[in-house]
Amino acid sequence: MNDLISAKPATSHPADVLLDGIDPLSAPLITDAELAARHRLFLAAATSDNTRRAYRSAIRHFLTWGGALPADETMVIRYLLAYAGLLNPRTLALRITALSQWHRHQGFPDTPSSLTVRKTLVGIERVHGKPKEKAKALPLEDLERIVIHLTGLDTLTAVRDNALLQLGFFGGYRRSELVALRIAHLAWEPEGLVITLPRSKTDQQGQGIIKAIPYGDSTCCPASALRKWLAHADITAGPLFRSISKWHAVGTGAMHPGSVNTILERCARLVGLGYLPELSSHSLRRGMATSAHRAGANFQDIKRQGGWRHDGTVQGYIEEAGRFVGNAAGSLLRK
Repeated sequence: MNDLISAKPATSHPADVLLDGIDPLSAPLITDAELAARHRLFLAAATSDNTRRAYRSAIRHFLTWGGALPADETMVIRYLLAYAGLLNPRTLALRITALSQWHRHQGFPDTPSSLTVRKTLVGIERVHGKPKEKAKALPLEDLERIVIHLTGLDTLTAVRDNALLQLGFFGGYRRSELVALRIAHLAWEPEGLVITLPRSKTDQQGQGIIKAIPYGDSTCCPASALRKWLAHADITAGPLFRSISKWHAVGTGAMHPGSVNTILERCARLVGLGYLPELSSHSLRRGMATSAHRAGANFQDIKRQGGWRHDGTVQGYIEEAGRFVGNAAGSLLRK
């Protein structure tokens, strides 16, 4: 790798190919240290921040337990056995993946990926595996109840929460995407609002995800709710959604992604929704998908609005929405 970094380009004639109109011979000289720094930067960019945080947490957990790096196969298996039944098998699988990545990047034998380790993990999954907990979809009618309540309060916090929850629902945004939105991402059109998000979980290359939010003509209108929040908070640049102090001062930076869960839970409690433990920020995305399907939206439109890459994810939401439609038992129970 060092040879590749420090290798000098072969001499070529200036009349040869120009790359993007730039003569290679006129490019500035770069030191080996600068090239190495650039390489580290690009390697870091290849992995998302969330993944790096999850891997670091997994490594810390392994070391706190008493593990050592590099780890041999016996130590990794002992770690699995110590937490089998205590931790979700999916959590253990993630931690083994983190250990495997550490060994590979450090140039050590990949003992966490050995056949015996993998078979042990499969056995733990079969004995202790349980269905993945899913956030309950927030149906449109319950969002409308929240919107009506918040509109009646007309406080600065209520105005922000109204815009946040409506945009999260109708835009099908993840919480990390929602708090990353900025004024520069907005384009107001006669039909509504067009939002260009430069980067997201499913768009790590930064090609941009564009979503249109039409104006509403009933209880909900996310575009109008957002206009009201921006005007009340006097936000003309920077992040859309920010913290509000107890003295009603609006912050300058974007709010934390975890705040979306807190806001949704608080608003759901205000209107007396009976499924609070099953709610999370993901309930907004699921709610958009299931409610849109019930309203007659087609598969591709739902997939595009939510920014989902895999058809199977969207199909799962549609099947959830239609459990009692076209139901075989229903055809027998109802005449």
